[in-house]
Amino acid sequence: MIQNSESAIVVQVHNLGKSVEDSSGTLDILHKIDFTLRAGETVAIVGASGSGKSTLLSLLAGLDVPTQGRVELCGCDLFAMTEDARAGHRAEHVGFVFQSFQLLSHLTALENVMLPLELRGTRNARTQASAMLERVGLAKRLSHRPATLSGGEQQRVALARAFVVRPQVLMADEPTGSLDHATGQAIMELMFDLNREAGTTLILVTHDPQIATRCGRILHIEAGHLTEQA
Repeated sequence: MIQNSESAIVVQVHNLGKSVEDSSGTLDILHKIDFTLRAGETVAIVGASGSGKSTLLSLLAGLDVPTQGRVELCGCDLFAMTEDARAGHRAEHVGFVFQSFQLLSHLTALENVMLPLELRGTRNARTQASAMLERVGLAKRLSHRPATLSGGEQQRVALARAFVVRPQVLMADEPTGSLDHATGQAIMELMFDLNREAGTTLILVTHDPQIATRCGRILHIEAGHLTEQA
């Protein structure tokens, strides 16, 4: 994807660090991370297990709090806000897709996709949710609950739920990690298609180098330090 260097800055990270204390002393999980993302960019965060990539994603979303540094997300300094304010800002601007789907088991596919719209007070939530499920190929599965759906179908519901609110930023943490290779490939094709259609800024944590190379940028985390690959 060709990125416009004049696009608005959506994510700005400055001197970001995260440390925890354990019985052996201080453990630095992330160390002085700096980067900027503009609207419409696609970036993959890669690294070995335990390198800090999922911690970085959590900090970018304001789900975790850093030891030092700043994250500006869609124009707001996340850690200058209260926890409730961060949650509201996140709900307004960010969509999520997780490895474990995180669908509500007691709700149908349609109800799962309607939920974020209803939380926003959208009047035609059912119509919008139905249309998005049709877009991801699940028009005939609206009334099915997660337990009756395959892993690939559950991840399609999760994609529909993430994109239905038209987020400025989509954060995806190992979205194919629970799927077989063929299903995972199909899900990634769909994710990139939806992202391109919506013009969303995509931040993707992945261990798959083939998926990473489809992004415009690759941020490599090694022992808590950041390097960027061309």
